[in-house]
Amino acid sequence: MQDPDFITLFVAPLEAAGITYMITGSVASSIYGEPRNTLDIDLVVLPDASQIQQISKMFPEEDFYLPPTDVIAIESRREANGHFNIIHHGTGLKADIYLSRNHPYLSWALENVRHTRTATCAIRIAPPEYVIIHKLGFYRESNHQRHLRDIAGIIEQQNLDHELLEAAVKKLHLETEWKAALDLVSR
Repeated sequence: MQDPDFITLFVAPLEAAGITYMITGSVASSIYGEPRNTLDIDLVVLPDASQIQQISKMFPEEDFYLPPTDVIAIESRREANGHFNIIHHGTGLKADIYLSRNHPYLSWALENVRHTRTATCAIRIAPPEYVIIHKLGFYRESNHQRHLRDIAGIIEQQNLDHELLEAAVKKLHLETEWKAALDLVSR
């Protein structure tokens, strides 16, 4: 039997339930750029009020750590930084679930989400530009070079909308971080 993976554990249930989501973070950057190991998957998840109740059924407590439904509901109503984790007991694999709906490029990303099939199911991946924008923000917060390496891998391997990226960098005040990523690519 094959070991469970992020798609089987976390994405397939969301896809089956019809909950709006997209894969972001290091899993997305590995798909678009240079593959690397990670112990978590970042997912933008946008359930409606009725779907919040389904989440605990999708990730039963005998197999997963999941916060109580009322905590998920509170996090989903936050204007910014709504977040919770799901952890699979058997493997220790983790999903970081981001619920905030106020990112200035979220609507664009949802309209331009990439659809693909895996051996397990159909999946939705945030567009590479959206992944870059978020990784620039994470780099600003943490100064971890892995974010720049992820961005560089995407830049080197994807045909990107540079006009959109330049506008986003300016709007979100990420010029310093963007320059650092571009400098890494030019080395």
